[in-house]
Amino acid sequence: MIDKLAWIYVKDKKCLCCKSDDRDKYYLPGGQREQGESDIEALARKIKEEASVDLLIDTIKYYGEFEAQAHAKPEGTFVKMTCYSGEFVGELKPDSEVEKIGWLDTSNRDSLSDVGKLIFEDLKEKGLID
Repeated sequence: MIDKLAWIYVKDKKCLCCKSDDRDKYYLPGGQREQGESDIEALARKIKEEASVDLLIDTIKYYGEFEAQAHAKPEGTFVKMTCYSGEFVGELKPDSEVEKIGWLDTSNRDSLSDVGKLIFEDLKEKGLID
């Protein structure tokens, strides 16, 4: 099980996603914790590294957990994505680990990993994205 964190940020019924040079799918910004980091500390660090913005810690809220087959990993390797929402300050732009940032909805479903598809289905069911 790969344990990851993700930031869900929705604007105009689309969700912020990132794409790296070495990946063929978009993903929600976030990543793994370093030793001793809380979810919030790790998420804030990863979002700064990927999207160049500072999360406003007081606005971060737990959204949910999603599990699916991990993209580009051997069959039976799963990813657990613990998701949070929250506001930020700064200008969204790709940083060191990210090639591009995109605003996606369910029409872009095939551009997402399996866990991303689950998250988008949930966002759509809740009326947050198209």
